[in-house]
Amino acid sequence: MYSKKVMDHFMNPRNVGEMENPDGVGEVGNPKCGDIMRMYLKIEDNIIQDAKFMTFGCGAAIASSSMATELIKGKTLEDAWDVSNKAVADALEGLPSIKMHCSVLAEEAIHKAINDYRQKQNLSLWGEKEEEKPE
Repeated sequence: MYSKKVMDHFMNPRNVGEMENPDGVGEVGNPKCGDIMRMYLKIEDNIIQDAKFMTFGCGAAIASSSMATELIKGKTLEDAWDVSNKAVADALEGLPSIKMHCSVLAEEAIHKAINDYRQKQNLSLWGEKEEEKPE
C-alpha cells in the first residue's frame, strides 16, 4: 500500500519537533480525517534555513510533513511556495489516492507558514499558486 519512502519518512521522520522563535508558522487541518499539521520556518535573507513540523495524524500525513520540510529547506520563499502536493507525493514515490489529501495539507502548511512570515514582516500576503506571487 505504501512505498518504502513513505514508510521510511513515517518510521524515521525528519525535522520533527517544535521550533523556538520561528519566523513563520502554518497550521492546517482536515476535520474529516483528523489530521492536523503545524509547520515552523526559520528564514534568513529570503532563504528557508530550517523547517520543522508537528503532525497529529496518519502515517501518510507524518510522511508528507517530513518530506515537505526536506523539500523546502535551503530554498527561497518563492521556490518553497511552488512545492506542490504532487511534488511531495512524487518525492515519497507515490501516495494511495485516498491519502493524497495528506500531501495537500503539506502544501497548505508551507503556504500558511510563508504567509505568516510575510505578515510579520508587513509584506503583502501571497495568494494561492500564481495569483500574487512575484515572478
